Amino acid sequence: MTLDQKTWAELREVAARYPEARSGLLPMLHLVQSVEGKVTPEGIEACAEILGISAAEVNGVATFYTMYKRKPVGDYHVGVCTNTLCAVLGGDLIFERLKEHLDVGNDETTEDGTITLEHLECNAACDYAPVMMVNWEFMDNQTPESAVQVVDDLRAGKEVHSTRGPRLCTWREAERVLAGFPDDRADEGPSAGPASLVGLKIARERGWTAPSDKGESK
Repeated sequence: MTLDQKTWAELREVAARYPEARSGLLPMLHLVQSVEGKVTPEGIEACAEILGISAAEVNGVATFYTMYKRKPVGDYHVGVCTNTLCAVLGGDLIFERLKEHLDVGNDETTEDGTITLEHLECNAACDYAPVMMVNWEFMDNQTPESAVQVVDDLRAGKEVHSTRGPRLCTWREAERVLAGFPDDRADEGPSAGPASLVGLKIARERGWTAPSDKGESK
């Protein structure tokens, strides 16, 4: 595939946001994925040309971070946390059930192209374990049964909402948001749940405050 002029213009737009254009590489790679479904050689060359760096440097970044994919991703990327806490509370069982239900392995996509399944080391949401993410939106307190229901609803074209965020969009749409092009869903759903705010609640009840610039605290 060849990137169209609109994509070239938007890649330049992303690079221009930063005092050092090279700082725009990560969102530029997300933009490439939003258009091509993965990081392609053409996308790498385009980023390198715009930033004035080598394709090897771009490729080094694209292969370092697991969010950048070298093979096509389905409409919905389902990431199941299998790190310690989630695993103990059922993450491993969820992942195994989804593999069996979808008939795919890790980092594989269903035949209909709708779901890509991947085990993740941590979703940074231990207070809601076991957690999975769909296109980087949280699905909290999952069970094997609820996880199967989520993927079945997505494959059936039903509207699905994350538990602490907006209604789910496609993976390519989510990649465009990560590139810095808003989809006007930022205010949908709660940004934090009660379990995440317990510490703040206790601090307020007890009058605790953060240390001042003089190193004093209460």
